[in-house]
Amino acid sequence: MNLIEQHWYRPRGWLTALLAPLEGLFALLSAGRRLAFRRGWKQSEKLAVPVVVIGNINVGGVGKTPLTQSLLRDFAARGVKVGVISRGYGGQAQTPTEARPGSDPALVGDEPLLLAACGAPVVVGRDRVAAGRHLLALHPEVRLILSDDGLQHYRLARDLEIAVLDGRRGLGSGRLLPNGPLREPASRLRSVDAVVVNGSGSGAALPLPEDLPRFAMSLSPAALHALDDPSRQRCAADFAGMRVAALAGIGHPQRFFDTLAAMGVAADRQLSFPDHHPFAAEDIPADADAVIVTSKDAVKLARALHDAAQRARLWVLPVQATLAPDLCGWILARLKMEHGR
Repeated sequence: MNLIEQHWYRPRGWLTALLAPLEGLFALLSAGRRLAFRRGWKQSEKLAVPVVVIGNINVGGVGKTPLTQSLLRDFAARGVKVGVISRGYGGQAQTPTEARPGSDPALVGDEPLLLAACGAPVVVGRDRVAAGRHLLALHPEVRLILSDDGLQHYRLARDLEIAVLDGRRGLGSGRLLPNGPLREPASRLRSVDAVVVNGSGSGAALPLPEDLPRFAMSLSPAALHALDDPSRQRCAADFAGMRVAALAGIGHPQRFFDTLAAMGVAADRQLSFPDHHPFAAEDIPADADAVIVTSKDAVKLARALHDAAQRARLWVLPVQATLAPDLCGWILARLKMEHGR
């Protein structure tokens, strides 16, 4: 974590003063953009099916991807045809592009590949309105679209907004970028339809309206599996006596490292990379007997590593979200959608 990110959660007075002018400029531009859409100076565009935005007001990983994966599984179990649109961060696609299992993460990004693996159609695009229309043209059977991120993409009209919050870190200093981790002020949470609080803390200290629907999410690790063969699995005890490196290029790497430690995996090294890092072979420590990575990083490493011996040392730790109460059912009820339609 660099100095600025440390400052977001452990503020330094001198840095707060130094960054205040930039924060003020960011606040002015952000508020002006919101006002333009609210006053109708800029128009939001509606898609042919309901849109549910799953986003956050702060930067850094809060668990949107495992939440969306969980919802996709729940909607599928209820027979509801759902599609996903995503910005495709880390990808180079210039026009709306469908992300399928096996697509190049350098083109469509890493998170869309994890969502596509759930069996739902996924389209990435910088313009989420265009991405949504492209998805519906390819898959007219879709009856509901989840927008992975996009809370601030106001040109896309939405039927519901769900904000995801980190129960442990909260909103940090509560200040806007670059003085704090917020893309929008905390007051923005008063206008969303629901919040999902990921992890310990249950959001008790978060500035949330009492009547705002709140859902608790917990992330549970699944079995560790080999990068090349998910049927090859290991438990924590299997790594005893080995030189283990833990590697993560996600928004909040420490959560991944803490999960491994709680499982009883003793990692000699914890290697953090920027979110959406384009991994290369040289990022893998040559002297480690085993390297444990996140599912998100695994989709990129599977393409970046060509040496069989190097690939054989990589193990993937998937996580699965559990929600309480039933968020999928709440969404269907709010949208007045029936199961199987």
